[in-house]
Amino acid sequence: MDDRRKTKRLDLESKLRVKRLDGSGEEEEVSIDVIDISKVGIGFTCEQALQIGAVYEGSLTLWTKEVIDAFIEIVRIEKSSSYYIYGGIFIGMPESTTNRIAIYDVIHSFNQD
Repeated sequence: MDDRRKTKRLDLESKLRVKRLDGSGEEEEVSIDVIDISKVGIGFTCEQALQIGAVYEGSLTLWTKEVIDAFIEIVRIEKSSSYYIYGGIFIGMPESTTNRIAIYDVIHSFNQD
């Protein structure tokens, strides 16, 4: 699969609770495991099937234990044997919030050297 990301992705240990916003289906919340995150999007795994193109609301817990509310549109889905791997883009995230993620990139890169 081609990597079409516009910004560097970062590993982040976190959880996200999501619920679908478009009114179709229930407002069931599901747990996901974040694989990587950038200023523009997020990669995660989940046991439940989500729909490509759907927008979900979530609360992302950052490394500082700060919680950020986010809207995520699913743009990529891969099926593994027991779970799904998703790629999503953030919708309408304020610049101040994306800057918090960018700060993690600087700190993470500094600690890797």
